[in-house]
Amino acid sequence: MNNENNNINDNINNQASKDENIKEEKQPDFIIVEESKDENEEGVWTTKEPQRKNNKKRSNGMKKVASFVAAGLICAMIGGGVGAAGIYYFNKDKLQQNNITSNSNVQSNPPKFMSSTEGALTIPEVVKKVEPAVVTVSTKSLVQGNFSIQEQEGVGTGFIINDKGYIVTNYHVIKGANQVKVTFDNGKEVNAKIVNYDAEQDLAVIKITDDVEVPGVAELGDSSTLQAGDEVIAIGNPLGKEFAGSVTKGIVSSPNRVIDMNGKKVTFIQTDAAINPGNSGGPLVNSKGQVIGINTAKKTGQDVEGIGFAIPIDEVKERLGDLSKPILKLGISVRNVDENTAKANDLVEGVYVVAVSEFSPAEKAGLQAGDLITKVDGKRVKTTEELNKIKEEHNAGDTLKLQVYRNKKYVDINVKLEE
Repeated sequence: MNNENNNINDNINNQASKDENIKEEKQPDFIIVEESKDENEEGVWTTKEPQRKNNKKRSNGMKKVASFVAAGLICAMIGGGVGAAGIYYFNKDKLQQNNITSNSNVQSNPPKFMSSTEGALTIPEVVKKVEPAVVTVSTKSLVQGNFSIQEQEGVGTGFIINDKGYIVTNYHVIKGANQVKVTFDNGKEVNAKIVNYDAEQDLAVIKITDDVEVPGVAELGDSSTLQAGDEVIAIGNPLGKEFAGSVTKGIVSSPNRVIDMNGKKVTFIQTDAAINPGNSGGPLVNSKGQVIGINTAKKTGQDVEGIGFAIPIDEVKERLGDLSKPILKLGISVRNVDENTAKANDLVEGVYVVAVSEFSPAEKAGLQAGDLITKVDGKRVKTTEELNKIKEEHNAGDTLKLQVYRNKKYVDINVKLEE
């Protein structure tokens, strides 16, 4: 049977779904999309990858993982100049304002948004409204080096969306994390867990697990009403925790900028508000203090300045229902078997089980590598997507009724879903 399965695996060329929750895992288009490896060249696309550093080694070997260190340095080099300049000018303006106030009898007013939008707040008012909901997202993950497994730390941004402690951030902020912590704007650090994510859209929802009162909840706005020239601010942690809660101001350069990333057309809000590594997952906010985007990416290069991108909040709101539900896992790696592949291997169309994870719900239920799933809850399935769609209608603890094709016979298997 094992030899037969190996032969079938070699013949099935459809993309494998290797994640334990059987979602098809593709490299997110938003993570690192580069037209050139040289940060001094034009046309280099990067995202606000969370700031990372390697810590503990799990076995003897090299002191650093070269590939990760290099990526971190590139991020720091690309973002460092812009970030430092942004902070410098912000402080310079503040100092100039203070000097004017102290050397004249004229009272200086807080900076205001120039737009005449009804209900517009001053910049300090916007910050006061939004900042309590903005958090630092710190992660730890294990990475394989040349000679050892090391613990890697990452820092990004997120914002609280309800009083139950649910937080929205970018997927690439929490990708691969086995530990997540959240720091409030008052410095209090609490534990959190990953609830769900969409790798392709670069979205994730995490949840505070400690019994604490959330300091604030962000108000979600309407990104469809944005116009070029509308003023916005970005709040986040550029370059890591040291600059947590940094505020930068800019305008909407384009409310619907469509760009080609890895062959896929993606629509962003383009802004010139300074966004740097560590800002990932943070809010882009309008003059009413409403979140209208999630800061995600920027374009870099020697002659490029002020081209940042945020995921429109309307796209996020459409997914919050699904992303707020925990990932339900079966614990299998699968491949689709289409009609031609089925005929060539004397099988039937369906979802072929390549591997079963140890101690998983699938293993406990008796599912085996080489099984071919043909029905779920009595419904015919031929693709991973169809299987996932039915699975996501369930909750943890529910039983998924599978019909599998095994050794030219149909077998019924009941799998109890787990988070």
